Amino acid sequence: MDFSFEFTPDLIAIFLTLFVLEIVLGVDNVIFISILAAKLPPEQQAKARNLGLTLAMVMRIGLVLLAGWIITLNNDLFTVFGMGFSGRELILIGGGGFLIYKAVHEIHLKLEGEEEHASSAVKATFGAVLTQILLMDLVFSLDSVITAVGMTSNMLVIIAAVVLSFGLLLFAAKYIFAFVNRHPTVKMLALSFLLLIGAFLIAEGFGFHIEKAFIYGPMVFAVLVEVLNLAYARNKAKRRGKEVEPVHLHDTLTPADADPAAATEAR
Repeated sequence: MDFSFEFTPDLIAIFLTLFVLEIVLGVDNVIFISILAAKLPPEQQAKARNLGLTLAMVMRIGLVLLAGWIITLNNDLFTVFGMGFSGRELILIGGGGFLIYKAVHEIHLKLEGEEEHASSAVKATFGAVLTQILLMDLVFSLDSVITAVGMTSNMLVIIAAVVLSFGLLLFAAKYIFAFVNRHPTVKMLALSFLLLIGAFLIAEGFGFHIEKAFIYGPMVFAVLVEVLNLAYARNKAKRRGKEVEPVHLHDTLTPADADPAAATEAR
């Protein structure tokens, strides 16, 4: 572990790379936290969002300081059909599976489940939401720390990148939260991202390494397309002198909608 203060051009480049990486991974975290926090009463949402991000930062710094232990997670614990599984791989598989479950569950609620304000928001508790946030913080933090430790042994560079990136994310979190919840199509896109990340985490856990560019490249492209769609809809509504009405992903089905035959009989 290196705690030197000598910043060389190479270390500055590594710091900038880590900073960008932490921002990218942090945005995933913020989106996940935003979707979970939206289930809580309005007065608890900001607290869950800020506490979740703060604990994520503390957890990431703690794992950085335990870099020596983190490296041992790459050692195989057992073998199944000739394939070894390490502690890191088990965490990635479990975290990826949990992420896929949550994303599919949320998509179901948005499209065919019970009304969110009438069921999910009531059942969600602050402790349950915070527990889910911490579980995913652990998965994202582990992946981030292993990448960072592989790039440099200078702990100060890694910790500085983590603290500065999370400071920026804490400032931007409320705006991301508001934007995601204001535009249901963006929330659906975010859930699709989480589904994709979960699948990639499971693949990584089974030893199939996939470059992050293949994950975040399509995400950036999809976000740009959605931004263009939103800008077009806003300009179109402005020309007509109307306010943009967000798409509603979930409406309560009437008996007639659920069973067209019943509607025919009623006529």
